[in-house]
Amino acid sequence: MKNVVLKLSARDLVHADLASCGWAGSDHHLANVVGQLERARTGEVDYLAICPATDIPVAKGGIDYQVKEGVGILWQLAVHPALQSCGIGTFLVEAAERRIRSRGLHQAELAVEESNPRARALYERLGYAAYDRRPDSWDEQAPDGSLRRYERMCTLMRKELS
Repeated sequence: MKNVVLKLSARDLVHADLASCGWAGSDHHLANVVGQLERARTGEVDYLAICPATDIPVAKGGIDYQVKEGVGILWQLAVHPALQSCGIGTFLVEAAERRIRSRGLHQAELAVEESNPRARALYERLGYAAYDRRPDSWDEQAPDGSLRRYERMCTLMRKELS
């Protein structure tokens, strides 16, 4: 079996990318991302796209600088399901950490659903340590288009960035 190597780059996610990001979530989620792109325009957040040579995003995620003083909060991290476990999530988190450091900040935090041990293992492998847990919830679009409240317990994790 031959390995496939993708040359990846990180750039700002732009509105035109959303048409090819259906893998990342429902129409409701992507509408939320539109709002986050407006916040990115003002510098409150960074929203990244990870792309191979085709320049079509295969991963995306945000960094919010407004939640906690001096901390970049990673959120809405997603990798195309067909490409998970290929190192793209690692590339995404490391790109986000570079953005945080470029703002002169030295701490990154994130929340991971306790029902997602694969993601938690990735974050631990990248140096994140659990420090608390809290319930979280958001609106999720059902297949019929209706919205329902999605509630999960999350582990809060942090990493000191050098």
